Amino acid sequence: MTPATADNTSLELSSRTRMITLLLAIFTGTLGGHRFYTGHYVTGAIMLLTMGGLGVWTLIDVIMILMGKFTDAEGHALA
Repeated sequence: MTPATADNTSLELSSRTRMITLLLAIFTGTLGGHRFYTGHYVTGAIMLLTMGGLGVWTLIDVIMILMGKFTDAEGHALA
């Protein structure tokens, strides 16, 4: 097994960038803007309806983006 399959991450990079995703999470996080941008439409709609889990979900996403753990809808790492 290669390290890429052992921890279930992809070697392919997304066409979406981490910087744009981070900026969207900071400025439109409670509206789910970063989720819509990365293709997570269902969770984006849920964030929109719950105001980002009252900000908690948004904070968790910002931390995940900063750590490089946030992926696009296809599971590819953000560029």
